[in-house]
Amino acid sequence: MSCCAPSAELALDLTSTTSVLPSSQEIRLASRSLGDNLWQTDLSVPTVHCAACIQAIETALGRLDRVEGARVNLSTKRVAIRWRGDSVPPFVAALGRLGYEAHLFSPEVDEKDKTLAELIRAVAVAGFAAGNIMLLSVSVWSGAEGATRDLFHWVSALIAIPALAFAGGIFFRSAWNALRHGRMNMDVPIAVGVSLAYAMSLYETINHGDHAYFDASVSLLFFLLIGRTLDHVMRERARTAVKGLSQLAARGAMVLRRDGARDYLPVGEIEPGMQLLIAAGERIPVDGKIIQGASDLDCSLVSGESTPKNVASGEAVQAGVLNLTGPLTIEATAAAKDSFLAEMVRLMEAAEGGRAHYRRIADRVSALYAPVVHLTAFVTFLGWMAATGDWDRAMTIAIAVLIITCPCALGLAVPIVQVVAARRLFENGIMVKDGSAMERLATIDTAVFDKTGTLTLGQPRLVNSGSIDPVMLAIAADLAAHSRHPFSKAIAGFAARGGQHKFDAVAEHPGFGIEATDAGSTWRLGRRGWAGWKARTGGEGKHGYGGTVLTKNGMIVASFAFEDALRADAGSVMAQLNDAGVSVEMLSGDTADVCGDVARILAIDRFVPALLPSGKVERIEVLTKAGHKVLMVGDGLNDTPALGAAHVSIAPATAADIGRNAADFVFLRESLSAVPLALDVSRKAGRLIRQNIAIAIIYNAVAVPIAIFGNVTPLIAAVAMSASSLLVIGNGLRLQGFRLAELTRASSATHSGIHPSARSS
Repeated sequence: MSCCAPSAELALDLTSTTSVLPSSQEIRLASRSLGDNLWQTDLSVPTVHCAACIQAIETALGRLDRVEGARVNLSTKRVAIRWRGDSVPPFVAALGRLGYEAHLFSPEVDEKDKTLAELIRAVAVAGFAAGNIMLLSVSVWSGAEGATRDLFHWVSALIAIPALAFAGGIFFRSAWNALRHGRMNMDVPIAVGVSLAYAMSLYETINHGDHAYFDASVSLLFFLLIGRTLDHVMRERARTAVKGLSQLAARGAMVLRRDGARDYLPVGEIEPGMQLLIAAGERIPVDGKIIQGASDLDCSLVSGESTPKNVASGEAVQAGVLNLTGPLTIEATAAAKDSFLAEMVRLMEAAEGGRAHYRRIADRVSALYAPVVHLTAFVTFLGWMAATGDWDRAMTIAIAVLIITCPCALGLAVPIVQVVAARRLFENGIMVKDGSAMERLATIDTAVFDKTGTLTLGQPRLVNSGSIDPVMLAIAADLAAHSRHPFSKAIAGFAARGGQHKFDAVAEHPGFGIEATDAGSTWRLGRRGWAGWKARTGGEGKHGYGGTVLTKNGMIVASFAFEDALRADAGSVMAQLNDAGVSVEMLSGDTADVCGDVARILAIDRFVPALLPSGKVERIEVLTKAGHKVLMVGDGLNDTPALGAAHVSIAPATAADIGRNAADFVFLRESLSAVPLALDVSRKAGRLIRQNIAIAIIYNAVAVPIAIFGNVTPLIAAVAMSASSLLVIGNGLRLQGFRLAELTRASSATHSGIHPSARSS
């Protein structure tokens, strides 16, 4: 069984008038801006099917001017290209020169699986032909001689012709397309082996020979097609998570025009700023903000929580959420391709496309395989010719070597496990951004957690509002409205009726607070040491007002105290990580007293308080230099540098956009159990990958010498090659059957634990 999928590298007539390729303008409109004049274009390439295809495409695209990089995803048959500049590089032309036709949108969406239907028909034809030829061969083996033997051979030759033409066409088209573009792939030796076996048999038949191998050539196709069909079915099952997620997206929405007119637009034409009417029972097509109406939303896709959420005017909503009860008018804040749902789809697709260490090794070996296989078969032929002078026997053995040495098992060893692991995580609400992230996560020995919003719920409540001057509280609330920080949100709820205070300029300083100017005065809301740089803070510190203050020209005019609850399962998660041999640390911008309380309840031995974002990075660098592999779990804007500095990182879906982009994993549910669960899956996946590579190596180490020494027929070689690939696939699918560690619920003390907290980083 080849790791090329069916119809691999099908020859395409790029000059045909029926093939409409995307123009540069269409590609530019469909591309996503990554900032700094950097763009990403996702193209569907239906005929990419193996490691050789991946290497050819990525190499060719990488040589184009202004292309920063290209990454092929084998499971989704897509290529993501990052490029820079105002004009679109010639992607489509470059792919066309290689024999691949590219589309902006997959032509197979919402259509029946034509590939599977073609494979099933091919298996049926090959099986019927192989069965009949085998019956005729039994007669020959039983002693048929002379004219009877020749008749049976000729009938077998006639039966084999349509079987090879139809069932073998899958391999022949792929091999020819590769060769005519100056490349090799895994179907070339299969096509050569089948053709040689038939040619030898026809030669023997014409010359009244005793032996023919029509049964071997057709049975070879039969077994290869069975293996390839199972491979295709497995890959499609691995892709169902992405397909199901994509199908949750609305196809369009009713748009309310400024003149009162209503138009139904496809989701791809909805732009930020448009007003959309969402009836009860419809899914929200793009991220937006409610401007009119109230309803209950099913947010299980986003948060994993099945309890409906009540929303009203002013609240943000995300694509894919189901509107349950009442009509809503929302204002689109992002295009469909930039929505939260689209981001989840991209994360899921990216998981299998990553180039992990094991994946790179397997790809390099697979890329070298074709020339090595042909050289080995040729040397074997020469050796047997020199030893016996029997060209018939030498050719038969060379064909067997050609077939049995296919490293399909090695080519499948890593991606099979990666896609199964990514799906297993996705089913538990965890998105993987890169296949290499799972490999890195499996090696960690230290986990570092941010406190606010990660170990705690990140939804603090202001507890001393009654003791604060109402005028100062209103100014602080208006200032806090410019920030997404949890403490800012808690203060913003106390805004006075009648509108916001007008500031001349407002700027947020991550890790410190918010600064604004008004009529020559400087207002600061944030950390005491930064905001109240002129104030004497000792007296206020004695009153326990916490570390968040409002200052005017450096003088403290109000202090704020908050309380925040720990996540319900935080304690059990810490215990599970310790049981898994992972040491836990907590890094926070809060005071030592607050951090100490949290660390004591969660049984965390080490914590570092009062850290700025740079301090978190420095601490991770210290751990890294000491030889530790560090996992960082954080959610805030100020955690982004630390997420990037760690060996591997995890962020919740509620994290700031930049934080989600920096993390390797994103978990969608409230529970912190995603952390040990992801670790558990990653370690099991790593073991299965190593087992698969060992299986592939042992298979080749045993099978190849046996074939070279003439102890394997072409038919047995085909069975052995398919069996090795199926063994690797079956071993990878064991990950679906592993019972993952179940997290116990946190104690009642953790459920109700409320702790004071200063403005956190």
